[in-house]
Amino acid sequence: MLFGGASSYNILIESFRESSIFSALRDDDKIFVSSDKSLLGEVKMDDWQYEDADIGVYDTEQLLRLLSVLDDKIEFSINKAGDKSISVKLSDALSSVNYILSDTSIINKPPQLKTIPDFELSINVTSQFINKFISGKSALTETDTFTVITDETSAKLVIGYSPINTNRVVIPVTTTTFENIDNISFNANLFKEVLYANKECESALLEVSSEGLAKISFKVDNFTSTYWLVAIQDVD
Repeated sequence: MLFGGASSYNILIESFRESSIFSALRDDDKIFVSSDKSLLGEVKMDDWQYEDADIGVYDTEQLLRLLSVLDDKIEFSINKAGDKSISVKLSDALSSVNYILSDTSIINKPPQLKTIPDFELSINVTSQFINKFISGKSALTETDTFTVITDETSAKLVIGYSPINTNRVVIPVTTTTFENIDNISFNANLFKEVLYANKECESALLEVSSEGLAKISFKVDNFTSTYWLVAIQDVD
């Protein structure tokens, strides 16, 4: 089977570098979660023209390093023992890699989102915003949070916000839905990784709820990815 390319598959892997179970052609959603439970996400691929399979990936960092060996166009196959997937083989015109899969039973299943609140704020995410945030977070390597701040008429994201004077990056944003809400902060490291994994996306929408949840969705090629960030309670 010819797959869409290593660079496209990186969206799936980089979307979160934690142990994950990927499901091909299944109706049930597969959710992944960060180790600190502050980010949940799901990535779906349209037109997966292959057999049903659960693929357990325990070390996504290792798989990502193996993918970096390959060119953009790759062949993909699953090696099975009975109904159980035991490894995947990926190859381009000149080389191939083999990755040993994990038993899906040893991978912790993340929690399901039970209730999603109303989002009072909808922020336009453009290519310029993505590049600015990634650059800003890279400049502030020791900063772990970003804060959504509104006034009566506008909104901005601040990397490194604090009530006291600090090094920070301020990114003004445009909104499609706006209500004035209290300052709310999220994990900047995870958000940077999300943006980086989906940097080919030209536009997206970041929705923010005052109840402590943010949601962002991307569509890149035949991948659709959605992420939920849980607010960080204490920012000095």
